[in-house]
Amino acid sequence: MIYHFLFPLSETPAFSFLNVLRYVPFRVLAATMTAMLLTFGLYPWFIRMLQTKQIGQVVRDDGPESHFSKAGTPTMGGSLILLALIGGTSLWADARNTMVWVVMAVTVLYGAIGYVDDAAKISKRDTGGLKARYKLLFQTGIALVICGYLFYGQQGLPEDWLSLRQRLSIPLVAFERHPISLPPWLYVLFGAWVIVGTSNAVNLTDGLDGLAIGPVMINAATYMVLAYIAGLTLFGNDMARYLDIPSISSAGELAIYCGALIGAGIGFLWYNTYPAQVFMGDVGSLALGGGLGTLAVVTKNELLSVLLGGIFVVEAVSVIGQVASYKLFGKRILLMAPIHHHFEKLGWAEPKVIVRFWIISVMLAIASLSTLKLR
Repeated sequence: MIYHFLFPLSETPAFSFLNVLRYVPFRVLAATMTAMLLTFGLYPWFIRMLQTKQIGQVVRDDGPESHFSKAGTPTMGGSLILLALIGGTSLWADARNTMVWVVMAVTVLYGAIGYVDDAAKISKRDTGGLKARYKLLFQTGIALVICGYLFYGQQGLPEDWLSLRQRLSIPLVAFERHPISLPPWLYVLFGAWVIVGTSNAVNLTDGLDGLAIGPVMINAATYMVLAYIAGLTLFGNDMARYLDIPSISSAGELAIYCGALIGAGIGFLWYNTYPAQVFMGDVGSLALGGGLGTLAVVTKNELLSVLLGGIFVVEAVSVIGQVASYKLFGKRILLMAPIHHHFEKLGWAEPKVIVRFWIISVMLAIASLSTLKLR
């Protein structure tokens, strides 16, 4: 919004300084600060409001004993993350960019699913919430519609996306030198699987104070670099083609979404760090995971997201493995799933689990960025 209202004024001498709005890095910083200030400023009031309305966390009876004291801690704090994220992005991104709207649409719609799930848990005073099959059905439906538009649609989509949308980007392999393409119907299913899988993996990771938001911000920072490079032209040279990655001119604006996500995450983490004053809830974790998954699809980093989001992948696999092992063999492979609870059962203090998972996430982000040159 600000971009469209103020940037035209830069043509007049008195407001020539507004030409700075032309540059994506400036608007990334502005979106980051906007989202950060919104969360820092509003969370004290928001937490008091949640306490007044008795919107508190429901804790699993079979969970670690150290978590019983967390019962009643205000939850659904992800609602304010989404407000700051969407607000910061809307203010500073180019509203003509379809890819920005696609990512925000998934974020908002998945947030709505999470809101219904959280509301059901609170009203029933039970950890069940919205039935898993309904939650998965809604998530899959949204993802299929979005991916159907991305891989079959024409209206509003940038030309360079249309020319490469069926091409599969493979880490460590030069994009222009391999011929692998997927038929549109298969890419729709694949893209939807990435979005739904990432959303639920982030949701499973959100089990300790600050555990999920750390890797979410680290992933967002990495996607910010990848998106900016994908759309960057420097001194007349296309940086994406120089690095042999997909060149998507419209992807640069997605860096603003990533910046807003980082800013909102920092503000939230101030109040969510151990011991947490507020929890994200499914309204936050499902939405942020869906946003990250959509970023992977629209920047052609679906396969790389497995490495980058390794923490989320391991958390999801630990649950799948635990359930499969128990149903098939009657034995558990972990003391408790997801895997962060396994380490708690081993005697690790909660802050130790959190920080070590963050460190691993940073290492995975560095490894992911290193693939830009290892091709």
